[in-house]
Amino acid sequence: MARVCEITGKRPQVGNNVSHANNKTKRRFYPNLQKKRFFVPEEGKWITLKVSTKAIKTINKLGISAVLKEAKAKGHLAK
Repeated sequence: MARVCEITGKRPQVGNNVSHANNKTKRRFYPNLQKKRFFVPEEGKWITLKVSTKAIKTINKLGISAVLKEAKAKGHLAK
């Protein structure tokens, strides 16, 4: 599976490791992804999502139903 948040669409970014001598080598910055189960009361079932920690905070604030609706509208959630 790809390292992509299913709610926000966050993906790895590319940058450089920079040494003390200012040598640069390519590296990747990965999003902080967690596999998490959420209960959707409208459907009465549990769903498992791979989400970033920022998405978990957003779900706690707005609720899973509102966040899923917005993610489907933006095209991040293919389910």
